[in-house]
Amino acid sequence: MPGAINCPVLDNEERARVGTLHKQVGAFEARRLGGALAARNIGRHIEQYFAERPRDWAPLVYCWRGGQRSRSFTHVLREIGWRAGQLEGGYRAYRRQVIDDLERLPSTLEFRVVCGRTGCGKSRLLGALAALGAQVLDLEQLAAHRGSVLGDLPDSPQPTQRAFESALWSALRALRAGQPVFVEAESKRIGALHVPDALMARMRAAPTLRLEASVADRTALLIDEYHHLIEDPQRLLAQLECLRGLHSTETLTRWRELCNRGAWPELVTDLLTLHYDPAYERSMFRNYVTQPEAVAVTLADTTHEALVEAARGALAATIGTAKVAA
Repeated sequence: MPGAINCPVLDNEERARVGTLHKQVGAFEARRLGGALAARNIGRHIEQYFAERPRDWAPLVYCWRGGQRSRSFTHVLREIGWRAGQLEGGYRAYRRQVIDDLERLPSTLEFRVVCGRTGCGKSRLLGALAALGAQVLDLEQLAAHRGSVLGDLPDSPQPTQRAFESALWSALRALRAGQPVFVEAESKRIGALHVPDALMARMRAAPTLRLEASVADRTALLIDEYHHLIEDPQRLLAQLECLRGLHSTETLTRWRELCNRGAWPELVTDLLTLHYDPAYERSMFRNYVTQPEAVAVTLADTTHEALVEAARGALAATIGTAKVAA
């Protein structure tokens, strides 16, 4: 669960010991050992993690099924004076709720999908829209990935699929129905993570906005966003190898030479025109049915002021679309 820390009442080895004793000797002996181990562990957790918590602290405690382990921990915390709660049904019930809501919630929201070729500033536009008070769902931020073959973030590994879904569930629950939600056009996978099918279907049927920018501005934005790869050319070379099979050996050799020479504008422009733009054309018109009618919003340059102006244009276009639909 988002924000949770792991404080096991019994660790894996201890659970195995208690389970073996229960099977080989009996329930009473197993509970006696388990009680001693649990008391010791709970005491250590309180000293290590919670000693400075204020009187009005109200933690939520859970285990797998909402059984004895979380119940015992909750009891001790309450006896101290904290307003501890136990999650009914445990993580298993929580997980079922997440799965059910990820199927249900997308149908309650009105999405506006931001399309545009790689490097045109779609993620930055989402940030500008959020700053203007618009509702935004930033899937790449939740997934800790920029959604392309070079999209790994430095020092930010992707969450597990379950952690991603939990974070997405929290984000969707915070959105208000009846007001547009801006989201970037994505494929079914963001890095190693899968976007839930119900959300993907809802996005692909939603009205689209197309952010446009010149190749020069897109190149500048990408160099700025991927500076960690420029600072680590060997990592970039390794990432370029992922494109083998999609491009000729001659093309890959030229890209490696540009990388070794530090010819970043030339390399990025080449990647855009030969790889990303053709891939965008194939994917967008196949997967987003409203793309041919997308409202165009132009990014005049790479300045913050131009980004804010583009965000205002996106909002204006969305309000106009809503009025026509009404």
